[in-house]
Amino acid sequence: MKLLVFEFATASGIDDPFITAEGLAMLEGVLDDLKEFKPHYLLPTEKSELNLDAVPIVAGENVGKWLAEHIGEYDACFPIAPEEDGILHDLTRIIENNGVRVFGSNSNAVKLTTDKFEMYNFLAGKVPVIKTEKIHFNQELEEIGRAVFESSNLKVIKPADGVSSSGVMVVSSLEEFLDGAKKIQKFTKLPYFVMQDYIPGFSVSVSLLSNGKTATPISLNLQDVEVKSGEISYHGGKVPFVHDLSEHSKDIAKQAVELFEGIVGFVGVDLILGEDEVHIVEINSRLTTPYVALRKITNFNLATAVIDSVNGELPVDIQLDGQVKFYKEGKSLRVSVLE
Repeated sequence: MKLLVFEFATASGIDDPFITAEGLAMLEGVLDDLKEFKPHYLLPTEKSELNLDAVPIVAGENVGKWLAEHIGEYDACFPIAPEEDGILHDLTRIIENNGVRVFGSNSNAVKLTTDKFEMYNFLAGKVPVIKTEKIHFNQELEEIGRAVFESSNLKVIKPADGVSSSGVMVVSSLEEFLDGAKKIQKFTKLPYFVMQDYIPGFSVSVSLLSNGKTATPISLNLQDVEVKSGEISYHGGKVPFVHDLSEHSKDIAKQAVELFEGIVGFVGVDLILGEDEVHIVEINSRLTTPYVALRKITNFNLATAVIDSVNGELPVDIQLDGQVKFYKEGKSLRVSVLE
């Protein structure tokens, strides 16, 4: 099998440690896990070559253009990319249109999970989700904000297609709401953003593998998030996370993923664990950062398991040997096995 693996930020030469630290760590992990296939991977220049047992391909900085011209030379592709601005959807569509196997969710599933409001509408009434409203930037924001904060103390506002914690804010007043809306416009090309109820509790995620019909939870993960001056930042996490609601969280995540047609491979479901309730925040139909920690402690090759799941086969015996912490440090994502 001639296999291409690419990670959008590193392949595009983006010089932003906030973005590239996680992306590079996932790319290096996948290339190492799949080294038996001698995979190719994309670089913006020869100078950015990684010291790995894989074949570097210089694609320049326009990944979409390179894929449109060359992806047909491959049998399969393992894409790693963000949803924002439709990036993952558009690149997945290019791969599909060239008849190449995608080791990830199809473009229709990616599109539905990219927009947090459309995803909320799809899931509402089926699984416990946080109430989400769509707000257009050209609406009377002052009027909306005034009405909201007459009856509520805290809300979360964010880009409708954002990734990680980019542009996510906790607001408690009309002034903070209006200021936050202006900031969000820097993080999205969409004409609207979303507002959610603020739910106190643990920020977690569930990592799963899906074959398109059945989803198998691998781990509950703690997310290290910080709220400073109303802005939420993501610093890493701990895998696995043990909580009284661990099994319930995994079950809710499994139910949610199985509602979507076309979600296959690695999936991440973000949730908030309250005192006795689980609330889904969003679904990421792609490889997410906990992969870099999980691959250290699973009793199987995780990237190979992603390929197997796309081909219909899910792992039966899942064991995690130890606990791993991962955190951003400068331009790198550090991974430490704790026990």
